[in-house]
Amino acid sequence: MGALRELAIAKVATVAGVDMKTAAKTTLFTVPTGKIFYPFAVCIRKPSASMAGGTDYDIGSGANADTWRQTNDLSAMTTLTTDMKFITADETKYSGEVAAAAFGIKVITGTTAACTATIDVFGFLADA
Repeated sequence: MGALRELAIAKVATVAGVDMKTAAKTTLFTVPTGKIFYPFAVCIRKPSASMAGGTDYDIGSGANADTWRQTNDLSAMTTLTTDMKFITADETKYSGEVAAAAFGIKVITGTTAACTATIDVFGFLADA
């Protein structure tokens, strides 16, 4: 029997301590050789501080992490340690993430104060 992440929508990665202020990309999951990754949802949770000011985050692969969901506003997450937000696939047409793709999040307009968060990535893998 195959791995759960190839048979169902499953959590494929958890990354703690992601910088939510500094304009940069953080890789959350690298697609394994011979696979295609189909992202379903990303959960941003446990902010270390208020995420006020964090109005633009892109999620996906490539240098700009712009292949999946763009312009995600997380500024309403103002209660540290307990706030969370699920970002899910919508009705837009997307392409699967190919082997070796670095699926991540890029801060475009980050939080006003220094802040980190834990990010979970959900989806499934299929043979290329």
